[in-house]
Amino acid sequence: MKTKTYRLDRFIRKHTSIAMGAVRLLVAQQKILVDGQPAQSIHQIIGEFTSVSLNGVNIQNNTARYIALHKPRGIVSATKDAKHSTVLDLLPQHERQGLHIVGRLDFNSTGLILLTNDGRWSKTINDEHKKVPKQYTVTVDKPITSDVITAFHQGIYFAYENITTKPAGLKIISPFTAQVTLTEGRYHQIKRMFGHFQIEVLTLHRFAIGQLHLNDTLSQGQYQCIAPQDVYESVS
Repeated sequence: MKTKTYRLDRFIRKHTSIAMGAVRLLVAQQKILVDGQPAQSIHQIIGEFTSVSLNGVNIQNNTARYIALHKPRGIVSATKDAKHSTVLDLLPQHERQGLHIVGRLDFNSTGLILLTNDGRWSKTINDEHKKVPKQYTVTVDKPITSDVITAFHQGIYFAYENITTKPAGLKIISPFTAQVTLTEGRYHQIKRMFGHFQIEVLTLHRFAIGQLHLNDTLSQGQYQCIAPQDVYESVS
């Protein structure tokens, strides 16, 4: 999701009746504050969460919000759905405004879902070049053999789409349980990778995205707010 930015003079014109040409004088008179400081020039870039005031009156004072939610089974990773409850329905009404989902999970999967109104950050999380790891605990119906581990590490070819998955981590916890680490997010990817070996995934639980780990104290359906410095450090 793209975050819009504006030059200061265009921002003032968009949100007030002041002509762009008059903004230069207001800047010189230090009547425009940007994040609490006198504006530097008419070319200063104003983002979605930049605080701007004119003559002591707030024009924009948005706050970036970041939420970690423990998704239960049977909940849709969407902001609205005609048939099922969504992850947004798990939040109080006052918390929902403007949020979008970062890192979806299947209907019957559980674990960490992130929600935010910060499009720049969510774009970073989903950027394939950043290779932000997503970690899962998986239980399956057959023992996981060494050839499965090798295939995960090398990448698995899907002829229907003519694609090969990027190398994925696969750490065996027990014969029927493993920890999987992905750096991409294809449709039903983990289930399809195990399915390549006729292994059925019984449960799938995501416990981390980047350095953000699901809080052990959060029960399914619960959420917590995350500080901005923590979310940006998590993908640095």
